[in-house]
Amino acid sequence: MEKSKEISNFFYGQYFSEGLKITVGCIVPVLVSAYLGYFNIGTLISLGALLVGLSDTPGAPSHRRLGMLSTALLCMLTYIIIIHVNQSIGLTTVTVAILSFVFAMFAIFNARAATVGAMCTLMMLFNVHHELVDEERWMYLLYIAMGGSWYMLISMSILQIRPYRIAQQELSESIRQVADYIRLKANFYDPNIDVDANYVKLIEKQIEVNRHQELVRDILFQSKRSIKDTTKIGRFLTLIFADIVDLFEQSMTTQYDYNAIKTAYGQHGVLMPFKHVLIKLTHELDNMAYAINANRMPKPIYKFEQDIDRLRETVDQLDKNIGNTIPLKKIIINIRGIVKFIEDIYSYSSSKISEIPRQEIDSASQFITRDQIDWKKFRSNLSLESSVFRHALRMAIVLSGTYLTLSLINFNPNGIYWTLLTIMVILKPGFGLTQERNVQRLVGTLIGGIIGAAIVFTIQDPAIRFVLLIFFFLTAYSLFRVNYIIAVMFMTPYVLIMLSFNGMNSFDMAKERVFDTFLGGAIAFISSYIIFPNWESTQFRDNMRSLLIANYNYIAQAIQILAGHNLSRTTYKLARKEVYIASANMGSTFQRMLTEPKWRQKYTKEINRFVILNHIFSSYSANLLTEVNQVDIGTFNSEHVKLLKKILSELGKAIALLPAQEHSEESFHTAADFPLLEEHTVSEEDSALITEQLQFLSKISGDLHRVTDDLVARSKTLEQNEKIGSVDG
Repeated sequence: MEKSKEISNFFYGQYFSEGLKITVGCIVPVLVSAYLGYFNIGTLISLGALLVGLSDTPGAPSHRRLGMLSTALLCMLTYIIIIHVNQSIGLTTVTVAILSFVFAMFAIFNARAATVGAMCTLMMLFNVHHELVDEERWMYLLYIAMGGSWYMLISMSILQIRPYRIAQQELSESIRQVADYIRLKANFYDPNIDVDANYVKLIEKQIEVNRHQELVRDILFQSKRSIKDTTKIGRFLTLIFADIVDLFEQSMTTQYDYNAIKTAYGQHGVLMPFKHVLIKLTHELDNMAYAINANRMPKPIYKFEQDIDRLRETVDQLDKNIGNTIPLKKIIINIRGIVKFIEDIYSYSSSKISEIPRQEIDSASQFITRDQIDWKKFRSNLSLESSVFRHALRMAIVLSGTYLTLSLINFNPNGIYWTLLTIMVILKPGFGLTQERNVQRLVGTLIGGIIGAAIVFTIQDPAIRFVLLIFFFLTAYSLFRVNYIIAVMFMTPYVLIMLSFNGMNSFDMAKERVFDTFLGGAIAFISSYIIFPNWESTQFRDNMRSLLIANYNYIAQAIQILAGHNLSRTTYKLARKEVYIASANMGSTFQRMLTEPKWRQKYTKEINRFVILNHIFSSYSANLLTEVNQVDIGTFNSEHVKLLKKILSELGKAIALLPAQEHSEESFHTAADFPLLEEHTVSEEDSALITEQLQFLSKISGDLHRVTDDLVARSKTLEQNEKIGSVDG
């Protein structure tokens, strides 16, 4: 996408939209109050709007309303509790420990609940040192409540006026992520690319694709308007999303031994044309995403018939010269499949949406991940085995201990707040995330402090300062989910300019903020090392088990289909969705392992092998199931039956090596649960194609079993050695 479209796409997009909404919610109260001569009151109203606004994360309208309302009510309750104890250092220390623990445990439920908990913790920290008379206490609470109500009014009004705008923005982002995924796949056809390094990038991108697809499902399928109404736009977006998910699966099925392909065909110059066609497809997807984001009807910019014909002619010529070009022919078939999905999406713009069958919409509720507030889940995680529990304990100990220590040495009250805030923002469940966020915040604060101090000392005009303040605020909150370091870099000047309006010495404040940030960052970093550390190298087994089970259940559908059972398309897609989610979780775990200290990275080589093998297995599984659905037969022959049983057996053995946790709800069918297959014969061509797929899947399933076995054996050996070492010590 050219630069001009990139820029306009950002301004049309969800990140700028969210930033603009928070900016209006927070700046308007300050403007009105300052005009009336009550600047301090405006900052309190702005605080209430900011707390509720930050909890207004993407999702279904009903979830957003619940999240904002929960934030407002719990923040007010937190305020009432903290202002009644903050005259006593001892009571405040205990209260900070209890509340920060409880709020950190909210992460057990879902990401939105975790955000609500973080906002309540922020409210608590903001008021740990405020000494107010009784009348001021309740007036402050009223102003904060007004700010929260004001923001909710803005957000809900926008949802009512433009109910599908959020869905359009998130769907557009989802399409762009799929385009980026295909770009990485295209790199495999470049003879100069490092295949293993590209695999790592591909798996990282798959995580992003899955995250955005889950958000689209949440927004579209949890909306009563999208599901029940007959409006064209709701059905249009739902149908596009369904095709994009299928297109993504089609792109995954183009999975081969790329090193072997490069060896066999690289010297003939036929691979780069494949890359060029795939890149052209990604430009088409970017164009589609841009149109949807801009609230326009997408229109095609390319025709692919000639490109595909040229690829076919090139491969046919190569077939005459060297023979055995079946892999390249399969790639052309998959490219045709991707083009077909793109053409279908464009056809919706000229179709009467109301006449399109509602199958995708009617079955949509089954695809929703329902994260209900389950207090049994809360109680079951009150154990050191739970990573969330360990993080909550760490948060409670560090925040309360830091508050107590700084208070006893008469540290600056504003410095206490800023240090505690830094700790809260930086301290994450995993060491790797804490380290990454630490560096980002420190660098952003340092650069932002320099910029802010320079502005305050060189620009004396209050009007220009205020314009810059709005600019920094808007930019910071537009980039928080895009680039955290840049967001912090813009947020720091905003804070310094805001403080300058209160007559504070901005240079001294800048120095203090930088010092407090470095102090909080150092405390967070050290505590993540020594206080209930949460190393991914000890947490990977659950994700491995979940992924193996998802793959088992997915490939097992082939047996059901070929035994003559009429499995619905929804059942197939649900199993596919579980594979994507489990793959994304496993990939995230591996990414976090790579950010841990070298001495903790004990299994990265094996985990990397497992993740890549899984990606290949999932892709071939999707390819096989596509073949099974297209071949008009109800049975396998004896060779197919034998291979399927072997695949499931290898996966079952790998799963058995990873015992389930007590609270695990995962399950998979055993071989006894599957129907017996009649050993009829199929056409020779179809039989050879399915046999080839199954043979490769059998090999990969065996590799997955062996890698799992090696990992489990090695981890047990290392754990035993550590126990022996601790006893000897």
